[in-house]
Amino acid sequence: MNSLKTLVRTTSVGVFELFAKDALKSTVRGRRPGVWSQKRRFSHGSSAGIHLSTDRAAGGGEPLPAPCGGRGEGLFSGLEDLLFYTITEGEERVPISHFIAALKSTGLLTSDPRLRDCMEKLRQAVRECTGEVMMDRELFRKFVGGNIVLLSLAFRKKFIIPEFEEFVAIINQIYNRAKEEDDGQVADYIPHLAKFSPSLWGMSLCTVDGQRHSAGDTKVPFCLQSCVKPLEYAIAVHEQGTEHVHRFVGKEPSGLKFNMLSLDEDDKPHNPMVNAGAIVISSLIKVNRHSLTPSMEYVGFSNATFQSEKETGDRNFAIGYYLKEKKCFPCGADMIDALDFYFQLCSIEVTCESGSVMAATLANGGICPITGERVLTAEAVRNTLSLMHSCGMYDYSGQFAFHVGLPAKSGVSGAVLLVVPNVMGVMCWSPPLDKVGNSVRGIRFCQNKSVVNVMFAAHSGDVSALRRFALSSMDLEQKDYDCRTALHVAAAEGHVDVVQFLTQTCKVNPFVKDRWGNIPLDDAIQFAHTKVVKILQEYQQTYSVQSSPDVPDHIKQSKLGSVEGIM
Repeated sequence: MNSLKTLVRTTSVGVFELFAKDALKSTVRGRRPGVWSQKRRFSHGSSAGIHLSTDRAAGGGEPLPAPCGGRGEGLFSGLEDLLFYTITEGEERVPISHFIAALKSTGLLTSDPRLRDCMEKLRQAVRECTGEVMMDRELFRKFVGGNIVLLSLAFRKKFIIPEFEEFVAIINQIYNRAKEEDDGQVADYIPHLAKFSPSLWGMSLCTVDGQRHSAGDTKVPFCLQSCVKPLEYAIAVHEQGTEHVHRFVGKEPSGLKFNMLSLDEDDKPHNPMVNAGAIVISSLIKVNRHSLTPSMEYVGFSNATFQSEKETGDRNFAIGYYLKEKKCFPCGADMIDALDFYFQLCSIEVTCESGSVMAATLANGGICPITGERVLTAEAVRNTLSLMHSCGMYDYSGQFAFHVGLPAKSGVSGAVLLVVPNVMGVMCWSPPLDKVGNSVRGIRFCQNKSVVNVMFAAHSGDVSALRRFALSSMDLEQKDYDCRTALHVAAAEGHVDVVQFLTQTCKVNPFVKDRWGNIPLDDAIQFAHTKVVKILQEYQQTYSVQSSPDVPDHIKQSKLGSVEGIM
């Protein structure tokens, strides 16, 4: 794979230039740069990106250009000092462990490949010291190197999840609730899968900025099984384009079980997420090395599962011969070879941790978030997410799309690969399955992420999604980890249609305060969204009257109004 540009996030004004101006002022005045204030951001807001080459983002390659007039050294020194005092909270010396803990609180891991040079210099300093290593400005400058931009974004809370520790606390609660589920049966039609304990349960997530979190049995290898279908389809489209791939496979949900001998009216498999479609896609892929995860992430192969698949794969062999009879394979393709390759793909092993990086690559438009390498085209990712949304969860796909509303793919090994576009990827794994073949705990975990869905819809201005959530009786006043509601986010983003829907149709409370004591109107005023300000001011007066105890019950309107109002 060609290594392309890494994507690090910033604003259109240029965060680096703002850093430089602040640091330069401090340097010129001859004082210690002040600690960056932890400014409030939208919990589910997005940032733009600084584009650097992979080597420069990791600390290698040519240094960033210094300003004219010989001020480059002072400028970068000021930037490093500003970051140092932000991390140390104004102290001149702190233990190395303090820096490591602060780094982890942002969601970055010490194993992050972007921080490889930084961590190696840090370990070298520890080896050379007999006692506890204290980090001062000189040592900090020595190991921070070319990671100044990445670390600045992390500690200034400019990542997609700015308050990562609070976010993780909520995710852990959802994880623990799902852990209580004890229904379902471990798949036994593939003998090797039946050996896994039903008590195993792991969940890992990776954001588009490379923030990581894991809970439970996240280092236990398991086979992708059907979770490989969206990945092989993405690779096929990446290599050969949408038009060529869909000459051989359709795009529509089948309405049938995933392993049925069935084709559409054009004698093509219905979509790439059913067995027939995946077998045809296997015949389109060129057998060479494709990597959706960095080399340090675990990817293996279970030969025992592969042999089990072949020995018990009568249904898939029947599908293969049916496809051959209907001439579904491309010219020159061998059906047995395609089946064999399909069994091998299903037998690829990952862990929750490495699987979350694959999901995050899809969430990040085909760019691996922890290396910056483009591994899939935007076209391949767009098509893959669309099909995952409509066809990814077996016979539960429609209900999952309606209630959760996110692209996902499940496998009979108990894996669920979930994508929150432009935010993060998640891999859940627990062997017990429900009656349609989805992980019981995985489904429970995804269904509990409704607050993420509501906030994301409000942030992106997706009124249709909010209308769907309202119709499914979802609470549109639920709060995120910063105590912000969908109305907060929509007001801050200036989405007039969303604000009107939440206020006039859903009648949400406009006086909810976030952790900073702000109501939605405060956000609209702060970001100068005058139309939203006017709507909220008028609605606050109406809401105050409606919620008054002196107003008779027959005058008060219902919370959601009628179905006609929502529609």
